[in-house]
Amino acid sequence: MKRMICSMALLGIFQLNGQTIDVTRFGVHPNSFADAMQGVKRAIAACRHKPGAVLVFPAGRYDFWPAKAAQREYYISNTSSEEECPSKTKTIGLLFEQIKRLTVEGNGSLFVFHGKMITWALDHCEDIRLQNISIDFERPTMSEMTLKIVEKDSLIAAIHPDSKFTIINNKLMWYGEGWTLHHYHAILVNPVTGVEKYSTWEPFLNSKAEVIGPNMVVFRGDFSKFEGAPGAVLTIRDPIRDEVGAFINHSRNISLKNINMHYMHGLGIVAQFSKNLFYDSVNIAPAEKSGRVIASFADGMHFSGCRGYIRIENCLLKGFHDDPINVHGTHLQITRILSPTSLLIRFMHPQTYGIRAFFKRDSIAFVHSQTLQIYHYARIARAKLISEREMLVDLTSPIPAGVSIGDCLENITWTPSVIIRHCRFEGTPTRGLLVTTRRPVLIEDNVFFRTGMQAILIADDASSWYESGEVENVIIRNNTFQECGYNAVPNNYIIAIMPENHQLIPGYMVHKNILIENNTFRIYDYPLLTARSTGGLIFKNNKVLRSTFMKTQENREAQISLTACSDVKISGNQGDILVDSSGTGTK
Repeated sequence: MKRMICSMALLGIFQLNGQTIDVTRFGVHPNSFADAMQGVKRAIAACRHKPGAVLVFPAGRYDFWPAKAAQREYYISNTSSEEECPSKTKTIGLLFEQIKRLTVEGNGSLFVFHGKMITWALDHCEDIRLQNISIDFERPTMSEMTLKIVEKDSLIAAIHPDSKFTIINNKLMWYGEGWTLHHYHAILVNPVTGVEKYSTWEPFLNSKAEVIGPNMVVFRGDFSKFEGAPGAVLTIRDPIRDEVGAFINHSRNISLKNINMHYMHGLGIVAQFSKNLFYDSVNIAPAEKSGRVIASFADGMHFSGCRGYIRIENCLLKGFHDDPINVHGTHLQITRILSPTSLLIRFMHPQTYGIRAFFKRDSIAFVHSQTLQIYHYARIARAKLISEREMLVDLTSPIPAGVSIGDCLENITWTPSVIIRHCRFEGTPTRGLLVTTRRPVLIEDNVFFRTGMQAILIADDASSWYESGEVENVIIRNNTFQECGYNAVPNNYIIAIMPENHQLIPGYMVHKNILIENNTFRIYDYPLLTARSTGGLIFKNNKVLRSTFMKTQENREAQISLTACSDVKISGNQGDILVDSSGTGTK
């Protein structure tokens, strides 16, 4: 790990000594509330052939509308299926294409976006720094309302001023700039405790709505089964991920510093097949005094098929409908053997496809889908995307004996080393952090506060999301975990090492060398750590404290559950810890 940190320090971030380009030279002025899109596009174009330039936004507010925004066809991991979103044409606010050595200096400015769009994108860029910028939407695509009175046959709610609505034929309809809601995904937020639970919009669809005061609506209908108490905030969105919050595509050496994402539509900041990403003080959270509780429509930071280094430091991650951070690759399934060296492979998950996932000279692993056992390594001689769902790959050596249709390939060249430290995770109904990469991972000095599911999940699967792959060196230390997992009962483990291998191979470990030390766990229930097919797991010198935050499970005492693990060491921990190793042959 010391070697990894040293390498990152030596890598550094580029020096910029070029020309300063002020957006006001292009007719863009802060606090004008005019559409800045055209002028900013010209300013960005002026930077294209000036390596080392600094693009400066004088302090203030800048507004961006979609009508004059750039449009590009992007296939983006974990977003939408062919049925959900047939067109992959995206609308982008600030688009940087094939630009090298540029700093974008916001001077603390607020960029306000209108409609639905990707706020900014870096496409085939190198050595880019974005800093001192806040991002928000005039009308977030998340609607929020605070419950005031809840009775069996009626409910009164205060609609947030940013959540535009109308009532037609006694039905409340959410709408925004160029969109209305047709499908509904609802999360109930307790703003006092920070707890987020899955909810429903169904009783509101079947009720009659009436405005009874400024932003106050009464719903009359059957609310006898609705689980919501006065003071809770019901948050509602369309589940279709037709855009993402921001996009980093086939880029390298990207630095984000002092960036506030107060709202993002879609999957959050998505980095795809990019190298060396450094995020410092990137806060994804509602703006202070905004009164809103959700900052991201889905994930916060999503990394798919990246390499080099990912470093995330000093970030606040608060207010999500999905995971704050997810780092993974993608398994593609073998569908045909075309020759002794050629394979046809396929994207299997509905929401991930159309991406060039393999490149010439990449190293790959052959993986048995049901066991997740890696049984052969090879190199790519040629890779071609022949349809949205299929790739043709030629290898530099013969296909191994024993390969089966239905097995998968993992691209092990595009796997990153990861450092996540001094961050705070809270306000999510799901996990805090997902990470699956074979290169070194360091997770230290973070706070995981009441995440709805596992604070940390190390998965790997070749049958559901097809998110690869194995881990070989993970350190989780000096973190604080407080009262996590309330949405995952009875398996509400704080840390879960859970590869989705549906068949166990005695002695074969999917994950290896995971050290969990010097952490503080404040738990209200019994489950603490679960691991499956993991070798070299160490859980030592951790402090486990009891909390009365929620009710514990009955007849449940084991805090650590092990299945088919080997070389597990548990020592020096404070607090009574009962280990259930009945599902494992070794301990």
